[in-house]
Amino acid sequence: MTEPPRPPGEGGPSDPTAPLNPYSGNDPTSGSTPPPPPYGSPQPPTYGSPPPTSGAGGYGPPPSSGAGGYGPPPSSGAGGYGPPPGGGYGAPGGGYGAPGGGYGAPSGYPTNDDKTWALVAHFGGILIGFIAPLISLLAKGNQSPTVRAHSVEALNFQITWGIATVVASIVAVCTLGILFFLPLVTWVVVIVFSIIGGMKANEGVLYHYPMTWRLVK
Repeated sequence: MTEPPRPPGEGGPSDPTAPLNPYSGNDPTSGSTPPPPPYGSPQPPTYGSPPPTSGAGGYGPPPSSGAGGYGPPPSSGAGGYGPPPGGGYGAPGGGYGAPGGGYGAPSGYPTNDDKTWALVAHFGGILIGFIAPLISLLAKGNQSPTVRAHSVEALNFQITWGIATVVASIVAVCTLGILFFLPLVTWVVVIVFSIIGGMKANEGVLYHYPMTWRLVK
């Protein structure tokens, strides 16, 4: 049997009058798959394939730190957040030391015996003048720096005002008793300041007598 004639354009692969369709089987130069797209055009994603890498039009990680990039903050420098400048918050230079020109006697007493001799040096001057601190100095001054400091301070005061009392007495006699009150003034000064020195010594504090000529060091 013979095949019936076909209309034009519907011929088979051997029909020379049929137009060539690259996606059909009538093109002898093509296979069963479509031709690849031109070079440089974006590839269509396929199912199950990973996303394209970073590039033109791609979805990749953000660019590294640079001009306009999102990177780690710059290291410590101009405009950076670095450690505070050198020096920090330290202790101020120079501590609190003992004031210059002060006496080296410590406050308080190592023993009760030292306190007793210090009180004798101050209160004893009311009764026997400079003799009381002199005895305290000779008896305990070489053994205790604290007793020596109290004794020397009281001794200098008693010597100064002992001399002032002698001078005041001579002036009172020379003026035929007109200035009789001068020895009383010096005696009152000795009593008042000796009591103050004794009270400070009882508290363990070295009292520095005013208006005193310090001959003994």
